[in-house]
Amino acid sequence: MTFEWWFAYLLTSTLLSLSPGSGAINTMTTSINHGYRGAVASIAGLQTGLGIHIVLVGVGLGTLFSRSLIAFEILKWAGAAYLIWLGIQQWRAAGAIDLHTLAQTQSRGRLFKRAIFVNLTNPKSIVFLAALFPQFIMPQQPQLAQYLILGVTTIVVDMIVMTGYATLAQRIAAWIKGPKQMKALNKSVWFVVYAGRRAPGVGKTRVIVVPDDVYPARR
Repeated sequence: MTFEWWFAYLLTSTLLSLSPGSGAINTMTTSINHGYRGAVASIAGLQTGLGIHIVLVGVGLGTLFSRSLIAFEILKWAGAAYLIWLGIQQWRAAGAIDLHTLAQTQSRGRLFKRAIFVNLTNPKSIVFLAALFPQFIMPQQPQLAQYLILGVTTIVVDMIVMTGYATLAQRIAAWIKGPKQMKALNKSVWFVVYAGRRAPGVGKTRVIVVPDDVYPARR
């Protein structure tokens, strides 16, 4: 893999990570409600889930999954239900939160596991990786090394972007004073999730059928 080819993937991966999604929303709300340390645990969980997706794509299960409408729909609605449940919890949040002490009293292990589940139940991630990775794999070179490079790049980029989202959320939370403002912030963040899912074309992702010629090295 040439530097130019890798840099092209780096730019692509960065743009995708910057697009607000369930991972970004989870990171921001965790940062607001559980402090920066809680956000670090959440980001680690997101990257663990992303790593599992990358492994699945690497062993070829991503392609199989991307062609299964039933599997895609089951995982999509499971993820949607979980996000709705998290949204309800945020909507009921009491308000004033001490960001300096709350992270010490909350279980970071629980935040870590929740973030893993958020990423694992995002079918768009694995389907998109299954379609994206082959575009940057050079068939004349060892595939394992290239998958490792792309996988590590994806995780590092997403980790940096999620850290930026967590920092942004902390800055926003620092401006919030009083329980009413904090509760309004909680509601507004999850309203964005709901509005995004209700918007035309959003949440109606179709299964991507990856053509056989995308994988020339497997012939």
